Amino acid sequence: MQLVCGNEALAEAAIQAGLDAYFGYPITPQNEITAYMAKRMNQLGRVFVQSESELAAINMVFGAAATGKRAMTSSSSPGISLMQEGISYLAAAQLPAVIVNIMRGGPGLGNIAPSQGDYFQATRGGGHGDYRTIVLAPHTVQEMADLTPLAFDLADQYRNPVLILADGVLGQMMEPVAIGPRPGRDLPSKDWALTGASGRMQNIIRSLWLEDGVLERLNYQLQAKYRQIEQSEVLWEQQDTEDAGIILVAYGIAARIAKEAVRCARQEGIQAGWFRPITLWPFPSSQIRALARPQTAFLAVELSCGQMVEDVKLAVEGRSPVYFYGRPGGGIPTVEVVLEEIRRHTLGRTTWNRQH
Repeated sequence: MQLVCGNEALAEAAIQAGLDAYFGYPITPQNEITAYMAKRMNQLGRVFVQSESELAAINMVFGAAATGKRAMTSSSSPGISLMQEGISYLAAAQLPAVIVNIMRGGPGLGNIAPSQGDYFQATRGGGHGDYRTIVLAPHTVQEMADLTPLAFDLADQYRNPVLILADGVLGQMMEPVAIGPRPGRDLPSKDWALTGASGRMQNIIRSLWLEDGVLERLNYQLQAKYRQIEQSEVLWEQQDTEDAGIILVAYGIAARIAKEAVRCARQEGIQAGWFRPITLWPFPSSQIRALARPQTAFLAVELSCGQMVEDVKLAVEGRSPVYFYGRPGGGIPTVEVVLEEIRRHTLGRTTWNRQH
């Protein structure tokens, strides 16, 4: 075990997972990743480039991924916005890559405080076209390390960009963490990669398809892949949901606050539960739906004005009331405030049950 911050835990885990090339541009609060990569990748004889912009970084990732190498970039909210065109290109060309977003307050340049305001951007693709990125949401420094090799495996397995979505608190906070090589998945060969065509037919990687009907067929192929991911790759965690009258749904740093609020509520005799999506896409909709019943309410807790709560409502399908509590622009709720929300909505349940 070693005491490290979340950004450095993620960076070392990426190196342990076989990262070949890192391209990035500095921005707070993820600069520790870039600084760590600048030192360690050089020591290992691997590729590190501090690019001239986020636009350059994501296109360098495209080039490295096209050769079959494990490539990664990281940034924070405004920088990730600049990368959206390149991420769309990666998805269209079916290239594996890992993109890390250590979220800060927005919109605009905002501030450098932690936020979860990029949920829509991450889970809806973010750029142009009908595509998806797999989105992993750690909530501890250990998970910053644990989910990183999984991100690379998922990217390679499905030939798709994978986004790790964390926030400024998780990036900066320090916790004991174990980092080391982990057994990976059995992955398909990269016979599609641009490695030279001597002795074989050439490979062509592109995202421009002008022939009649070709782009439509590609989109149907992508959608079939996304359905497979939705069937096979959903991750979540839940606690005390069996008898719960109210279930808090939260991810990332907000999930830690919500979990402690649930513990305090249980001490007061309030039957509260906790549900944490680990994959934000694919979202654990069926798992939440299975918990929806007239006697149970849901409370989404986010560091935003309300984004994930829309997916909770879609999952519940009107079978339970869904409430929301959030703090935007870098605000972090206290356990006591969230506990008060639990008390308030628990007291209001009797009227709702009579009406339904």
